[in-house]
Amino acid sequence: MDFDVRRFSIEVTRPTEAEVKSLTEFLPPGTSVYFSAVPTVTPKELVSGAALLRKGGLEPVIHIAARRILTVADLQNLIAALRAEADVRRLLVIGGESDTPGDFFDALAVIQKGRLREAGIEEIGIAGYPEGHASIPSDKIENALDQKIAAARAAGLRVHIASQFSFSSDAIVAWLKRLRACGISLPVRVGMAGPTKLTSLLKFAKRCGVSTSIRGLASGVGAALIGNVGPDDILAALSAADGIGETAPHYFSFGGVMQTAEYANAMAQKASVGAVA
Repeated sequence: MDFDVRRFSIEVTRPTEAEVKSLTEFLPPGTSVYFSAVPTVTPKELVSGAALLRKGGLEPVIHIAARRILTVADLQNLIAALRAEADVRRLLVIGGESDTPGDFFDALAVIQKGRLREAGIEEIGIAGYPEGHASIPSDKIENALDQKIAAARAAGLRVHIASQFSFSSDAIVAWLKRLRACGISLPVRVGMAGPTKLTSLLKFAKRCGVSTSIRGLASGVGAALIGNVGPDDILAALSAADGIGETAPHYFSFGGVMQTAEYANAMAQKASVGAVA
């Protein structure tokens, strides 16, 4: 089976001790929890949050926003703290937003110059865009993806793709098939929104430039997501698709991390029952 709903991951922001304790009631041990590096989060918060996740038996995957890190030394110090306090071995390396980048102009620069493997990192995630990027031409996105994969492999790092969220199952499946047709066989964490109100979905879609999804949601194609219902249609489409390679859900917790975790676990258990049957 190409798509496995049971190997899901979720994304959190500033997890608290109480939140992590509650998460462990829903998430299987070792579940990958991506800690989002929003612009206001501090290195200290990244380290303490990662430590809470590790203590809870979960696998912290820390976002590294390239343009917000001033120097190579700053990156090395952050990774050293993450390794010491939370045994972090996996990162998601993204460009991030900043008008005044330091030593790292983009994610590729972090992979090439960050000495990640030397610092104890074993695997990185890199970004994918099922609906393209609002400000980057598609050919540049494709070239950058190839360069990042090559640089990661040259550095001795395992690599996977974590995609921007989308509400369009057609766009996701088509994008995955294009990746595979181009010879990219990496595991893909497919971004999708956990249970969230329609108004919130539209807000996040507009903010992130997910144009196809906005059109679908606004025209009623996303009606199944109205209220606090999860992306059942996307999960079903991916489960039925052929030729999409090794893929799994990556849930963005726009509607709340506990609600997202409960939904993700319910879908995984449902799939497990179906597999046994």
